[in-house]
Amino acid sequence: MRIVPFGASREVTGSCHLLLAEGRQVLLDCGMFQGREEEKNRAPFGFDPQNLDAVVLTHAHLDHVGRLPKLCREGYQGPVYATRATLLLMRIVLEDALKVMEEPFFEEKDLEILQRHLKPLEYGEWLRLGDLTLTFGQAGHLPGSAFAVAQGEGKTFVYSGDLGNRQKTVLPDPSPPPKAHLVLSEGTYGDRPHRRFPATVEEFLDILDRTLSQGGKVFIPSFALERTQEILFLLYENGHRLPRAPIYLDSPMAERVLSLYPSLVRYLSEEVQVYFLQGKNPFRPRGLEVVENAEASRALAREPGPMVVIAGSGMLAGGRILHHLKHGLSDPKNALVFVGYQPRGGLGAEIIARPEKVRVLGQEVPLRAGVHTLGGFSGHAGQDELLDWLEGQPRVLLVHGEEEKLLELGKLLALRGQEVGLATLGEGVEV
Repeated sequence: MRIVPFGASREVTGSCHLLLAEGRQVLLDCGMFQGREEEKNRAPFGFDPQNLDAVVLTHAHLDHVGRLPKLCREGYQGPVYATRATLLLMRIVLEDALKVMEEPFFEEKDLEILQRHLKPLEYGEWLRLGDLTLTFGQAGHLPGSAFAVAQGEGKTFVYSGDLGNRQKTVLPDPSPPPKAHLVLSEGTYGDRPHRRFPATVEEFLDILDRTLSQGGKVFIPSFALERTQEILFLLYENGHRLPRAPIYLDSPMAERVLSLYPSLVRYLSEEVQVYFLQGKNPFRPRGLEVVENAEASRALAREPGPMVVIAGSGMLAGGRILHHLKHGLSDPKNALVFVGYQPRGGLGAEIIARPEKVRVLGQEVPLRAGVHTLGGFSGHAGQDELLDWLEGQPRVLLVHGEEEKLLELGKLLALRGQEVGLATLGEGVEV
C-alpha cells in the first residue's frame, strides 16, 4: 500500500492524493489550486485518470473538489464517492466556480458528465473495491465532511481531509480516527491553537453592538459555505442582545447553500438539530434580507446604516463586498470584521495593516472605519486539536499547510515519539 500526494504538498490548496493498494488505484480528493498556484490547474495530473478505479471525496470545498470536472474531461469514467451532503454542496461550489473563473479549465458539459458518476457513501458504510475497503469518519469541517479510512494488504491508512474546529457549535466535533499504520494529516494551523471560541463570540457581539448603536454599518466578508452560516447562527442566537438592524445577505452562492441547509440537518450538530425539530430555522435570524441581484447590491452600498452586510468574497478577491467597502471604509462609524483567513499580498492583509488609504475597485478610499480580525472563527482544527486527534498514531505524513506550520507541528509530534514527515509532490510513501 502506497500513498502519492499530487497536491497540497507544503501548501494549502490542490488536495489530491493517489492511494495504491490491492491492485487498485483510488484518488482521495481532486482539488483546485488557488491563489498564486492556480496555473497548476492546467498542468497534467501526474497520473492517468483512465487508470483510476474510484474517486473518494472528503468534503465540498473547492480546494478538494475543483479539478473533478477536469478529471472527467481527461477520461475518468468511474464512480465518485462522498456523503450525500458533500455531493449536494459540491454542485453549488463547482457551478459558482465556473461562473467566476476568468479562464475556465472546464465547461458546463463537464459538470453534467460528473453528475452521472456521483455515488453517496455515508459515515460507517464500507466501500469494497476487491480486497481494498474504505469508509468515512466524521471530520466536523463542513456538513458531510469526512476523513477516509482504507484497509488492504494487512494495513490501515487514514487520510484526515480537513478537520473542523471542535470549539464551534454548528457542526459535530471530529471523531477520533482508528489506529493506523500511516495517517496523512492536514496541518493548516499546525503552528498555533485558536483563540477560545466564546471569547471570539463576545468580541464579535461587542463590535456589532457598538457599531449598530451609533448608526454604523458592519461589513463581514465571508465564505459562502460554512462561515456565512456560522455567522447567521450566532446572529440568530444572540439577536436579543443587539440593536435592531437589518441583516443583508449579499451573496447568491451563500443563499443557495442556506436554502439547502434544512435538507442537511442530520449532518449538523445536535444543538442545531433541536431548533429544526422545534420548527425553527436558526440560520435565518430576525431582520435577515437577501439581496437579489448586483443592482440591488450597489444601491444598498449607498444606503445609510445601521445594518449588517454579509457578502463575498471572504478573501476580498472580488465579489459584492468590494462595492460596500468602496462606499463605506471612509466612514468612522462603520466597522469591517474579518472572520476568515486573509492571504499575504491581498487587499485584506493590506487593510489589516491600517494604511491611511486603500485602493478598492480602482479608487483610492480613506480608511477610517474600524477594522477587526477574529481568528477564532476558523473552520480548521488548531494545533492543540490536531495533536489530540493524532495521539497514539505511530507514523504521520503532514500535508495541507504552509511548510513552516507543518514543521512546527512535526516538531511536537516528534517530541512525543511519533515518526513524522512532510509530503512531497509526486513522491510515494509506503504505508
